[in-house]
Amino acid sequence: MRVVLDTNVIISGLNFLGNERMVLDLARRSRFELYLSVFILGEVAEVLERKFNWPDDRSSMALEALQQTATVIEPRRHPAVIKPDHADNRILACAVQASADYLITGDRRHLLPLKEHRGTRIVNAPQFLTVLAGHA
Repeated sequence: MRVVLDTNVIISGLNFLGNERMVLDLARRSRFELYLSVFILGEVAEVLERKFNWPDDRSSMALEALQQTATVIEPRRHPAVIKPDHADNRILACAVQASADYLITGDRRHLLPLKEHRGTRIVNAPQFLTVLAGHA
């Protein structure tokens, strides 16, 4: 199963206990194939440092661990699904390029309402954990 994690899921998983942390732990244990883009990793680093005051060395270690867990891709195209040129389009581009089965996000404003995009189901962390439990 191919999965893309939105930046907000990674940030929550790295900073708080809960469903998002469980998803990250399952990715580390190779319960699914994780795909991330250079853009997502850059966003994660920026938010960890700016919003959560992570020092450079700590965020670098977290990014390195993510890169070892994931296949990092660079999408060639960026869909214009969310107007105007919203950053979430870059998340969708990663899911399309990866041929992801699931995009896991906490974005209730732009991404979750889509429910699906070009064959990728868009779900939140609890929904994904339910799906994964059914595949055990």
